[in-house]
Amino acid sequence: MPDDAEILPPLCAVFRQHLKKAGHKYTPERAHILDTIINLDGLFEADTLLESVRSDGYSVSKATIYRTLKLLEEAGIVQRVPFEHEQVHYQLVYGKKANTLLIDVATGEVEAVEIPELLELRDRLCRERGVVAEGHRLQIFVRRAAT
Repeated sequence: MPDDAEILPPLCAVFRQHLKKAGHKYTPERAHILDTIINLDGLFEADTLLESVRSDGYSVSKATIYRTLKLLEEAGIVQRVPFEHEQVHYQLVYGKKANTLLIDVATGEVEAVEIPELLELRDRLCRERGVVAEGHRLQIFVRRAAT
């Protein structure tokens, strides 16, 4: 991931560039889907995104939402966060610090935690291999222990 001082290109520019390379167009529907994602807080499901986009007056299909999410994922803008039983959520990741997520599989509650030792390990592994980390994501699925 870029350090905090680095200026990142706007998400729409990153998405436009990715679409162009992949031979797709940056349509008003795709632009609005991206805007909606930017305004969503935390994890979201495709159905929630679809409802939000439709409530703003855009007539989009579920297939358009899933295709756009796939394109956004390929562009490094969103990330899939799988839950148990094939339930998939998404989160905006572009320009955000690397983090570790604790995901409660019973409630769906998500907590971001920072683990400095993990960052040190990541950076050491990269140095040893002559590469530079662009970021990382670690998802830990938890269940409250019975007391």
